[in-house]
Amino acid sequence: MKDLEHIGIAVKNLEHSNTLFASLLGKPHYKIEEVVSEHVKTSFFDVGTHKIELLESTNSTGPIAKFIARK
Repeated sequence: MKDLEHIGIAVKNLEHSNTLFASLLGKPHYKIEEVVSEHVKTSFFDVGTHKIELLESTNSTGPIAKFIARK
C-alpha cells in the first residue's frame, strides 16, 4: 500500500462520523473542508502514512448523496 494516499468513506452525517472515528482511532480529525463545486464537506484523520477522508454531501443531488442512496 505504498502508493495509497488516502481512503475516502461516504457518510450521511459528518458530525456523528467524526465522533465515531475519533473514538475508534483515538484522536480527532485534523481538518474539515467544503468543496462547493463537488457538493461535499470532508473531514480528514491522520493514520500514519495514510489518511482517512470522510465525505458528506452538502445537497441531495451531489455525487456522495447519490452514492449513499444507491447503497
